[in-house]
Amino acid sequence: MEDVLWAVVVGFIIAFILAFAVGANDVANSVGTSVGAKVLTLRQACILASVFELLGAVLIGARVSDTIRKGIVDVNVYNGTEELLMFGNVAALSGSGIWLLVATFFRLPVSTTHSIVGATIGFTLVAAGTNGVNWSKVGLIIGSWVISPIMSGLITSVFFKFVEFFILKKDNAAERGLKFLPGFYAFTLIINLFSIFYTRTPLLGFDKIPLYGVFILSFGGGLLTGLMVWLFVVPWMRRKIQDMCGEEKNLVDSEHDRSKPHARPEPPDGSFVQKIQEESKANMSQSQSMWRQSIEHFANAFPITIIGNSVKYDKAQIINEKADSKDEEENLKNAASPPNGVIAPENGIIVPADANMNAKEKSYSPEANGHICNGDVVTNGDVVSNGDIASKEDTHYGTLLSKDVEEKLEDHEDPTSHLHIEETKDRPEVGKLFQFLQVLTAGFGAFAHGGNDVSNAIGPVVALWLVYQEGSVAQKSATPLWILAYGGAGMIIGLWVWGRRVIKTIGEDLTAITPSSGFTIEIGAATTVLIASNIGIPISTTHCKVGSIVFVGWLRSKASVDWKLFRNIVFAWIITLPVAGGVSAGIMALLRLAL
Repeated sequence: MEDVLWAVVVGFIIAFILAFAVGANDVANSVGTSVGAKVLTLRQACILASVFELLGAVLIGARVSDTIRKGIVDVNVYNGTEELLMFGNVAALSGSGIWLLVATFFRLPVSTTHSIVGATIGFTLVAAGTNGVNWSKVGLIIGSWVISPIMSGLITSVFFKFVEFFILKKDNAAERGLKFLPGFYAFTLIINLFSIFYTRTPLLGFDKIPLYGVFILSFGGGLLTGLMVWLFVVPWMRRKIQDMCGEEKNLVDSEHDRSKPHARPEPPDGSFVQKIQEESKANMSQSQSMWRQSIEHFANAFPITIIGNSVKYDKAQIINEKADSKDEEENLKNAASPPNGVIAPENGIIVPADANMNAKEKSYSPEANGHICNGDVVTNGDVVSNGDIASKEDTHYGTLLSKDVEEKLEDHEDPTSHLHIEETKDRPEVGKLFQFLQVLTAGFGAFAHGGNDVSNAIGPVVALWLVYQEGSVAQKSATPLWILAYGGAGMIIGLWVWGRRVIKTIGEDLTAITPSSGFTIEIGAATTVLIASNIGIPISTTHCKVGSIVFVGWLRSKASVDWKLFRNIVFAWIITLPVAGGVSAGIMALLRLAL
């Protein structure tokens, strides 16, 4: 086998590049939500992921690695042609690595499992035809790709609804959350400890632990952790939350006292309200900002009250009767308008606005000696209805008809409403509570990812190494621990160098994430992935995490999910397998011609 040593060397180099690409593209799944919820900075997330990804790769990565290197193709068809199998694994590593690097460049969170499975099938079709593919196993894997996002989404939805019903919607949400905190920690530890011990990794001696021992260790460790959290963490967290709430109350009282001398009485009904200074909100959406700017533009000349995130005005509109100049009329037609009215030149009248009418439709020429009423208009205390004429003298120019009409900007269907995403923020004390939980679940998410997805990077190179060592395609030896660590190191470097590209897509662009929703997303997806890892099916962690994010975003508000981005992600999932398979098949064909 000395004449194919070059294939082993090249394979290890390409495997490291592939692991780099896996880290840059796929590790975002384990820490992206924590970064998006502002629980961890990018640097902190990378440190956390580095530790847990490596631990997961070493402790539970071997079992899925066996599926990748021996479960996808029938290695027995290469008996007597071991070199061909080695060349095929080089092609698979190359095809998968090239596609993942391209996808990461375009910020597409694709499935690395799709990529390596497609690449493995691609080289096998060239080298051994359709008989070389274990189609039943491939069918099981493909089925898991469809099931995994739905399964993960449903599990996450149960967690989210539980948290929402028992904690978030309660008046004393923080205190309720503190009561559930030990249970959350215990459950998380039980799931992950069971996963570690049940893998029966012979490298760590876990294969000698009987099943009842696995249950005792898992539940014992989880319950002990819950007890420690109840005795020490809960009192500490309660003090932290109380201190935080006290500081916020003092700040609010101070601001209130400072504002008292400048308080203004609310104007009476029908009075001429002067424009007051706008109090902007830091978390205003882009569509609200555009609307507010358009109101301010006209309010420079005309009285209107803008208070905080609200506008006081009647469901009415001041429209142009007779512009002083052609330019002035043209400016009105081109003006951006809020859904329930636009402020026009001072010779206008007040009529109800139609949110679906454009500026041009709203400008018309009334009768010479009066105003044609479109809707109800106040004239000297009387209401003039549709089609009637109100005299110029009687019409109340530039008045706000009632001080009681107050409508929130977000309740309007403005022209940019399709861009509006409702962001439900956690209460500060609740967010503080779930921050610690999300860090814990993010760590175990990285652990699960390391165990499941390191196989995508090192599965083919393990096959290369064992065929070279044993001289047989049977590959009877276990996956070497040092190769698992090698793949884990490559993923960590990829995360640090290039991971922020896909982290932004997962953590920020797909939907708004808060600490509470982030916790449920993490624990739901991690539970799904850990179960799959122990079964030995290499499901896609990307599918699980995206499924969880979309389900929770949809439960919070259908408008909060960027469905266009989700469509693009699904499209990337669809093309990953054929693209990676095609590249791998092409490289395999070239190797056969050259060698």
